[in-house]
Amino acid sequence: MKRGVQYIWQDPVWPEFHWNAARLGTALAETRFRQGRLLGRMERLGFELGAAAEWVVRTDEAVQTASIEGEHLDRDEVRSSVARRLGLDPPPGRAPGRAVDGLVDVLFDATSDLDAPLTAGRLHRWHGLLLGPASRVAVGRWRDGASGPMQVVSGPMGRETVHFEAVPADRVAGEMDRFLAWINAGGDEDALVRAGLAHLRFLTIHPYEDGNGRLARALSERLLAASEGTSRRFYSLSDAVRRDRAGYYRALEWAQKGNLDVTDWLLWFLETLRVAFRRSAAMLEGVERRDAFWRRHAATPLNERQLLVLRRMLEDDFEGFVTSTKWARLAGVSQDTASRDIRELVDRGILAPNPGGGRSTSFRVLNSPRS
Repeated sequence: MKRGVQYIWQDPVWPEFHWNAARLGTALAETRFRQGRLLGRMERLGFELGAAAEWVVRTDEAVQTASIEGEHLDRDEVRSSVARRLGLDPPPGRAPGRAVDGLVDVLFDATSDLDAPLTAGRLHRWHGLLLGPASRVAVGRWRDGASGPMQVVSGPMGRETVHFEAVPADRVAGEMDRFLAWINAGGDEDALVRAGLAHLRFLTIHPYEDGNGRLARALSERLLAASEGTSRRFYSLSDAVRRDRAGYYRALEWAQKGNLDVTDWLLWFLETLRVAFRRSAAMLEGVERRDAFWRRHAATPLNERQLLVLRRMLEDDFEGFVTSTKWARLAGVSQDTASRDIRELVDRGILAPNPGGGRSTSFRVLNSPRS
């Protein structure tokens, strides 16, 4: 870092990033290899399995990108909203609220019309969908600095950690003009490197009063989708980021206080992509096993309550096993009805009791992704 320069945007040659190609080479090659294997596997899926896999991924992306910012969305609401966008039958349950639908709409729009140029108007529309008309901050326009310098922080209120200070408000419009021109012009950089650079550059500018992190991740997803030539998403960048949330903010902070050498940031970004690819491969195995489970029991008579709870039990995020009490809560029925539903499934070889017995006996699904 040059003397008198605290953050990279203060450097006279900003935003001329550079990196060590030799240090990046192996990581980039490995990430490209894993990406190719995953995409090849996805291309071999039929329509139904592909839609089921994308349903899981899109749900994770929405839930986790909000979680990174400390916002906790109802997963069932998100699943319903994503199902609607994919043309699938939404699961029973509470209809998604505005915040959920807004975020899901942003994530789908970010990976659509990939050949169209990215404009300020489109970003403003995403921002409006994300925050909604009741937002306490300015929506759909660049920040004006009325609330003072923009600091990027993490941690609970009262114990926040300041990671860096973003570009001053009076420079935002000009910086975003340059940023959008760079995005739309393309470039000679590898597409994965470009996605990492866009993420860092957008967060350095921090053009809005709120929502910048979620929009930066949506932008990265857009560039990744464009490089893959498909709007369909089969891995979640935000899920991988959330699993190393501390590392995410640490990498951002180091990059901001560096000297425009973004090698370490890009190494972190590529490793995060590899985590996303590995988790997607595991997710796909679960989707395929669930499909095999339902094929195996296609002729088994099941009532609506049994279908509802079995589908929920087979999801990767289902916690523990099921008891009659838990069944009653999930299906909205009495404990006697829940016990009767469970006994029927045990008799049909679909559920089995776990060791222990007694009134609190729990049950698992036989031959399932979770058994």
